[in-house]
Amino acid sequence: MDLRTAEPILSLTLWPHQSLTEDGFDTMSWIIGFGLLFPIIPFITTPVAWGLLPFVGGAFFLFRHMIRRNQRARSMHEELTVWPDLIRVERHEPDGSVRDWQANPHWVEVSLHDDARIEHYLTLRGAGREIELGAFLTPEERVALCADLRRALARAR
Repeated sequence: MDLRTAEPILSLTLWPHQSLTEDGFDTMSWIIGFGLLFPIIPFITTPVAWGLLPFVGGAFFLFRHMIRRNQRARSMHEELTVWPDLIRVERHEPDGSVRDWQANPHWVEVSLHDDARIEHYLTLRGAGREIELGAFLTPEERVALCADLRRALARAR
């Protein structure tokens, strides 16, 4: 970790869109749980209900597990910081690991690839490596990020 005292030219934290809050998850779970139980109501006094209950419970818990797993995967984020003499990107993975890339901003090249499989694919090249940036952002957000990053690098130069 580099402890810098100067104010950065640009400091951003990028993360995937997360529309489902904790309260929203709980509310959605209750609604889906009741929705899964609804077809069993006509059979509640018969042995058929006991045969269906394990499948309904399994579907409910599988749903909750998959949503939680997706939320953990979306916990990733990237921290982008530009100083006059350094650009740093730290990618925080869902498993807790951190990948770090840094270079001199005078030699960094920002590229927005329109011919890639991903629309407006954004990369940074410098210090002998090329990294992708904001792959989880929308194409419009990557275009805006590219413009902001180019302005910050121009100020650093």
